[in-house]
Amino acid sequence: MISKNKIKLIRSLEQKKYRKESQLFVAEGHKLVEELLPAFECMYIAARREWLERRYQHVTGNLCENAEIQEVSAEELQKASLQRNPQDVLALFRQRTDRPVSGSILQNQLSLGLDGVQDPGNLGTIIRLADWFGIEHLFCSPDTADLYNPKTVQATMGAMARVKVHYLDLKAWLQTVDPQTPIYGTLLDGENIYDRPLTPHGLVLMGNEGNGIRPDTAAFINRRLLIPNYPSGRATSESLNVAIATAIVCAEFRRQASMF
Repeated sequence: MISKNKIKLIRSLEQKKYRKESQLFVAEGHKLVEELLPAFECMYIAARREWLERRYQHVTGNLCENAEIQEVSAEELQKASLQRNPQDVLALFRQRTDRPVSGSILQNQLSLGLDGVQDPGNLGTIIRLADWFGIEHLFCSPDTADLYNPKTVQATMGAMARVKVHYLDLKAWLQTVDPQTPIYGTLLDGENIYDRPLTPHGLVLMGNEGNGIRPDTAAFINRRLLIPNYPSGRATSESLNVAIATAIVCAEFRRQASMF
């Protein structure tokens, strides 16, 4: 049986304040939990018998020394879950320690920068996209949605196990980057992305859902891109969802890279 204190702890992790204090986060569902176990230290698992019988031997090596594993019923899992329709397992993981990363990393690989992307679902989807397109690092402004928000965690579908997310002062960090490094951004006055040669390294900046990239961050962009609507000049939506725009941009970078 899951104790009242444990349920209180799990539910408190919906709020950033308590996630920061405890340095824990919640993951639910067999696919997500099993993806995260090799990458994050697991402190607690509550699971139905079917999951424990099927997966227990695969997870024991990834648990912290004092990890607690409980067999629970579907009703007990429902009481603790943050999901409307809980699956067969819920786990608490310890957050990663974010280590500083030099801007020199942009000289040999493609990375993403997020400037004030505030929707946790968008962040989770972008992390999943980064994983799909082989992008290992996301550099986020402090006001970007929290990686460990339960909605973000669920939206990553486990991709956060392989993609490193760094929170930092984007402007200060970009000041340390070699000025010759390609810094891309999608802007209304940019060049058609399908006509512009793209490098296999550098940084792609994506902006806030409503306001785009902030001027002090946009000042570092030295390659301005535009995702054109079709056909040109046709009345259309004002903008694209930031996660969809990220998918289009990443796909074009990788398409061009595959041609060489």
